Amino acid sequence: MSTTSLADWLESSHGHYLMEREQDFIDQSVADIFGYNAVQIGLPQYDLLHASRIPLRVTAASDPAAKVKVDVDELPFESGSIDLVLLPHVLEFNAHPHQILREVERIMMPEGHVIITGFNPRSLWGIRRALSSRMEYPWCGHFISLPRIKDWLALMGLEVVAGRFACYAPPLTNPAWLKRLRFMEPAGDRWWAVCGGVYFLQAIKRVPGMRPIKPQWNESLVEKLLPVRPKPKLNRELSQRRNIRSQ
Repeated sequence: MSTTSLADWLESSHGHYLMEREQDFIDQSVADIFGYNAVQIGLPQYDLLHASRIPLRVTAASDPAAKVKVDVDELPFESGSIDLVLLPHVLEFNAHPHQILREVERIMMPEGHVIITGFNPRSLWGIRRALSSRMEYPWCGHFISLPRIKDWLALMGLEVVAGRFACYAPPLTNPAWLKRLRFMEPAGDRWWAVCGGVYFLQAIKRVPGMRPIKPQWNESLVEKLLPVRPKPKLNRELSQRRNIRSQ
């Protein structure tokens, strides 16, 4: 089957296999991320942020199907305005992946989150790409290694806080064979974790010098609220009363 877009390929049997695992990771990751604004960049055909509790969620992409049509190299969002950014396989299909990350870092709020999914070149999927003609999706993409992505994130002050691999079965087109090879998923997590066909990363924007705001205590008020120790005289009276009752 000839595929002219990533969304087209994701409708295939191995595309469904990949999306099931990616959606599971994204659902688990976004469930505990709070804020006001979230942006999914790319794959507008899929509502990948449906499990997010953030009230305002927007899908932005160069694809006409997106709610917000944008140039991913220059995102039309204010600096420091987004709490969560999702990049599902955006970097490997763009000529300027480093510039995209710069834009993502710019629009993220301090302590904001970014979730990245990408194809792992050091896997059976990477071998499949090396052996293909690289004319169709997803094999026409430039698979970026995980260490390089981590280096880029570190240079931008984005700290990786979570990540994993998935899709250990080879990218076969036969659904029956994919079903038979599902045992490779738990086995891969245990025995060859870094060889999954895709990787997921979750990073937080750290801003140097920021610290939690603590309340300024009113010392005189605190002293009034603290319990007062009983006076020695009162203690003696209480002990005398106990003695009287015991007699």
